Amino acid sequence: MGAFLMKKVLSIFFVVLILLIGSIAAFNYIKVIKPYDEIYESDPRNKGVEISVHYQNYINPKILVFSVDSIAPSNSMADVFRVLWSYAGKMKSEKFDKVELAYKGNVRFYVSGTHFQNIGMEYGIQNPVYVIRTFPENVYTKDGLRAFNVWTGGVIGVTGKQMEDFNELNKKWYLNDLLKKAD
Repeated sequence: MGAFLMKKVLSIFFVVLILLIGSIAAFNYIKVIKPYDEIYESDPRNKGVEISVHYQNYINPKILVFSVDSIAPSNSMADVFRVLWSYAGKMKSEKFDKVELAYKGNVRFYVSGTHFQNIGMEYGIQNPVYVIRTFPENVYTKDGLRAFNVWTGGVIGVTGKQMEDFNELNKKWYLNDLLKKAD
């Protein structure tokens, strides 16, 4: 009788576990993956930029993980940012504490959920070059430190430094690893 009861308890446990895992997967799919798939499919320039999105550890809806998984040789840093920005536009009504920027699931940086929502609200309205060049000053290291300077001064000098920071952000986020892999 004891072995039968143990098998029944284990069976119930595994059914509950499968239902729980399925619910978590469905929750991620409906809330963050499906909206990503919609923006990805809506623009043919996105082809070749492979991104995965999910809640932190798949269960924390306050933190979104935006992970670059691979990029085709024909794609650029601007393509990755366009995908991020258009996704922010799609998700502008969602509130996150932060959005983690990862490469193959390894978190490198984050932006505040407020900044992600703000650029999402500006999608299709704001000048893309402005959003690109000011993005790095809103990026933080995993430790919560500002990853790049906020530049002041003349517009030409500031713009140059901001674009250098944008390039450096992309290198540290995913590009250096992609280049190592290509060697």
